[in-house]
Amino acid sequence: MSTQRYAWPDLADLPQDMRQRILEVQEKSGFVPNVFLALARRPAEWRAFFAYHDALMTPETVGRTSGLTKGEREMIVTTTSAANQCLYCVVAHGAILRVYEKKPLVADQVAVNYRKADISARQKAMLDFAMKVCQRSHEVGDDDFAPLHAHGFSDEDIWDIAAITAFFGLSNRIASFSNMPPNPEFYLLGRMPREKK
Repeated sequence: MSTQRYAWPDLADLPQDMRQRILEVQEKSGFVPNVFLALARRPAEWRAFFAYHDALMTPETVGRTSGLTKGEREMIVTTTSAANQCLYCVVAHGAILRVYEKKPLVADQVAVNYRKADISARQKAMLDFAMKVCQRSHEVGDDDFAPLHAHGFSDEDIWDIAAITAFFGLSNRIASFSNMPPNPEFYLLGRMPREKK
């Protein structure tokens, strides 16, 4: 696997707020996901990226609720990132999806063909819409909302589906052009049951 195109800054050289956030992530996951270092070369963009990421993926941190589960949010990222052929995001978010859904096969299924995946009809409708936003957003019309409403999605949930898709479209492109490699840890995460200590 080839390496990244841009040098990553040393953790010790980063501003305190960024260093603290990265160390918190490392403490929780046991490693530093490469995206945190790859984007750190531009601190203002790093802060904006993760602020929007957190608002979409952990809305409770900004005092907002969402009708989407954590697993469904990761399902959107994995499916649309596969459509955009983003290796980093498929591998990283596929791992998180496996953990949240407690299904070792689901990430591979939705990345290859979500219509045949072991997911609910509600989730397939959600991914139909996400893929339309991903590939043909200019064609989205009022008639695209009815199937989502029929599955219990509110207009705010539909905004979440579209916004997550759009945000990760940006992320996919940055990861791809910069040749950001997935961390090796992501490949195995959530595939086998964790050993009890």
